[in-house]
Amino acid sequence: MELRCRMRTTKCQLLVTSLCVMVSRQVWGDLCRTKLLGLSIATLSTVAHYGHRFTLISNISLDSNAYKVIHHSAFYFGICLSMTLILAALLSSAATVRESRCLTAMGFFCFALAFCGLIPAACWRYTHSMEVEDSMMDVYDFVYEEVRRNTSSFRRHELTAIHETFLCCGKHSPFGDTTDVENKTCPPDHVHNEGQDCLQEIQDFLKKHMDFVFSLLGIAIGFTVYGMFLTSFLWFSIHFSSNLYRKGKYTLRER
Repeated sequence: MELRCRMRTTKCQLLVTSLCVMVSRQVWGDLCRTKLLGLSIATLSTVAHYGHRFTLISNISLDSNAYKVIHHSAFYFGICLSMTLILAALLSSAATVRESRCLTAMGFFCFALAFCGLIPAACWRYTHSMEVEDSMMDVYDFVYEEVRRNTSSFRRHELTAIHETFLCCGKHSPFGDTTDVENKTCPPDHVHNEGQDCLQEIQDFLKKHMDFVFSLLGIAIGFTVYGMFLTSFLWFSIHFSSNLYRKGKYTLRER
């Protein structure tokens, strides 16, 4: 009877130990991917914030430049999200090495915090899919109309910079002719080219960028959910494993 109890205890300890080893390997792989994901989000946020096409539209001085608010908000959100994911990966790495339940719980909290930030961001991207494009195109429309109504050298310089950056020329005219604005602000090799509508160019550029951002958000949501599952499983594995290791240990006391 005593031998059977020892065998059962040994089997339980071996099973829990095997599960711990398996989840530890899985955690290490997931943590490396999470770090890369955090670095990718930080890189994308930095490129979008300091990229010439984005900063050119954001720096145009308007009384109501809605894109400037979106521009700065997206950068700070991306940096905070990447730091949270990297912190979650580091804490979970330390928890895996030290088998610490406290560090594992902190890693789970960071994954949950990132998840709570990613869900509203993905919902906002889905429900306001055209807001970023519209805000940037509104800026171009304003600058174009300002140059068309008067000969402000400052606005003409901004419109020329937009045309040179996006490699486009003015807005599409149903009559197929070019106005004096295009002749003065467009690059010489783009004035008479068809299909170089700036509004269409801006929309196509942002659509590709936002589709990539939405895909990255979906991947990040999947990794945070997977990270929460692994850290919670690791916490319970460490907890029950330590309890099993304490069973069957006795100390002799002198009388």
